[in-house]
Amino acid sequence: MFVALALLAALAAPARADKVDDLIRDLKTGGDYKVRLSAALSLAKLGNKRAIPAFVIALSDKDKTVRGAAAVALGKLVDATTSGPQKTQVEKALTSMIARESSDSVKKQAEKTLQGIKAIGGGGGGSTQAGVASGAVYVDLGPMSSKSESGDNTRLKALMRTTVEKTFRSKGQPMLTAWPGGKSPTRKDLDARKATGFHVDGTLTELTVKEKGSSATVSCKVSMLIATYPEKSVFGFLNGGASVTASADATDIRLASEDCLAAVVEDLTAKKIIPTIKIKAGL
Repeated sequence: MFVALALLAALAAPARADKVDDLIRDLKTGGDYKVRLSAALSLAKLGNKRAIPAFVIALSDKDKTVRGAAAVALGKLVDATTSGPQKTQVEKALTSMIARESSDSVKKQAEKTLQGIKAIGGGGGGSTQAGVASGAVYVDLGPMSSKSESGDNTRLKALMRTTVEKTFRSKGQPMLTAWPGGKSPTRKDLDARKATGFHVDGTLTELTVKEKGSSATVSCKVSMLIATYPEKSVFGFLNGGASVTASADATDIRLASEDCLAAVVEDLTAKKIIPTIKIKAGL
């Protein structure tokens, strides 16, 4: 599989976490719906849970596209580590929004998000089995690894794991990537809930930068695996690659490297890993 990307340097830099407060303000008070929608999409991409209260408010936005974006974002941000009170608040807000929503497409998205959040169960401590629906599918995410001789491997590995997690939240509902209580479940825990477990991990096998004049081409290759959990018996191997064009500026090259890696990992996860697991689990 090969994913070809050609991005202008100006478009290669996603919003950063230090802009979360500004984006939250725009989501709440932006005069034009396009400003609010842009803020919602950027906050969803960042994945910062500080935005959850703002998205709850946005469920009542006067524009349906903003309401829909808020519902999608909550489905990505709320997980098993979300506190019980906040999860309850989100569920109540979604339920209320669904009851009054005039747009069928937005209502359908909100219903999907609500169903996924309810399947997750409460987080932030307590029993490792509390709130997990019977027959749930749990996906254990590995630490990821990197063979790259360039770039910050610690950051790149974290980016891979975060991308897989976000993709499962948006594309893999109602599968769980976090178990209530914060610890990975044992075979006993899974059996108690009649749950099925899988393991997903990945490796950045190659990251190269070729500079020519004022531009640079960043190429990356990734391999990923799917296994049973907790036995970790591998039954699937996947490979993907991409290229991103940016300026030769060091910052742009770093951002292009991250965009390249995130694009490949998201593509493999969404188009190969999640469908494979769904078939195996009978979803």
